Amino acid sequence: MSYEFDVEEFKKKFPKLAEEIFSNKTKQLALRVESGFSDPWRNYVPTVVDYITRCKSVEEAIRVVDYLAGRGELTSEEAEELKKILLTKGLEFFGRRKEPDYYYREAKRYWSLMRKRMAQKLEEQDST
Repeated sequence: MSYEFDVEEFKKKFPKLAEEIFSNKTKQLALRVESGFSDPWRNYVPTVVDYITRCKSVEEAIRVVDYLAGRGELTSEEAEELKKILLTKGLEFFGRRKEPDYYYREAKRYWSLMRKRMAQKLEEQDST
């Protein structure tokens, strides 16, 4: 991924950085940002299913659905459909229950995998 900025636009967006970079009166700037992977949790917003799979009982899940509907995050039709599913099929319909620290453990596993991939990539670059 690369970005191109007009010098004046860059100065407006990043005044302190521009001051450092342009102290030698450079007329043009090329900035390239590369990332080998992205963070899957960046800007992640949990869904109703994420909340339901944290619940310990159908009653608790119904309270969560009612709460989200009350906040306007679900329509009344969506809330009724979810409650119907909960009452007829149970929590299991939505998947395994997410234990405490689920997202922390998943993030730790993800970043461990990314570190291994980056190490392999560096080894490949060093061997060429």
